[in-house]
Amino acid sequence: MTDTADFNDRMLSLGLARVSEAAALACADLIGRGDEKAADQMAVNAMREQLNKLAIKGVVVIGEGERDEAPMLFIGEEVGTGDGPGVDIALDPLEGTTLTAKAMPNALTVISMAQRGSLLHAPDVYMDKLAIGPGYAKDVVSLDMTPRERVEALARAKGCKPSEVTVCILERPRHQEMIDEVRATGAAVYLIPDGDVAGVIHCAEAEMTGIDMYMGSGGAPEGVLAASALKCMGGQIWGRLLFRNDDERGRAAKAGITDLNRVYARDDMVTGDVIFAATGVTDGSLVRGVKRRPGYVETETVLMRSKTGSVRRMTYRNPVK
Repeated sequence: MTDTADFNDRMLSLGLARVSEAAALACADLIGRGDEKAADQMAVNAMREQLNKLAIKGVVVIGEGERDEAPMLFIGEEVGTGDGPGVDIALDPLEGTTLTAKAMPNALTVISMAQRGSLLHAPDVYMDKLAIGPGYAKDVVSLDMTPRERVEALARAKGCKPSEVTVCILERPRHQEMIDEVRATGAAVYLIPDGDVAGVIHCAEAEMTGIDMYMGSGGAPEGVLAASALKCMGGQIWGRLLFRNDDERGRAAKAGITDLNRVYARDDMVTGDVIFAATGVTDGSLVRGVKRRPGYVETETVLMRSKTGSVRRMTYRNPVK
């Protein structure tokens, strides 16, 4: 049973923005330095330190891995001061470690928070994902459709030709057949090297980004983070867990998942009110990266609340000596 009485998302939202800002600032010196692990560790350290300043009884449900794999921000770790509401936390302290190491666009720090018991405890396996923006009838596209059928169905719903649809796909060898099938419809494919949370969010602002749909497989934890953002911005997302071996099926069982073939819609992954924050590390299509100016460092954060549908873009200047 979820406890909604004490989840004051309005008061907690600014604190969540500070958490993502701190992580971005902490790893900024490692942009372009070629060290993915060091950049990730700096972001993890800063995010955990800031989380522990919040007046919450938080539990990490989407984190850096199991306790024996990650020394901090592991799944099940308790964070916060212990005074305040019980909350679920999903996070990726640095989405785009490779992007950061290579100084490529769209590296982010990402975190969402919801009332206790309302975020899907997704195991660290792959998830087949499909997302579109707001304004469409429910289930106008589905995971059971082929890529061609999805493009054609969305084009009909949009009132346009398939050639006027743009699909975002993670550039991986496993997606080549999907990419070819989408292009065969005449639709454009927007390929991204990493960072599928941002890829999904693009669909929610199609008029600005030009991206109508996201499809392909990626991390299941990132699917929950993306669903958190779409819960705030509007849009639809579906995910089906993919298992390569018995070890991965065992992870699902440990997370309490019994139906291995279930398709999770947005509101299955995020069942209650949620707040979401993402801060740019490198420049991207969602937010600007960390900027060093004379006398200060600047970050840009997008902060969202599902209860009101509000989306704030915040610039933070931190003086440096």
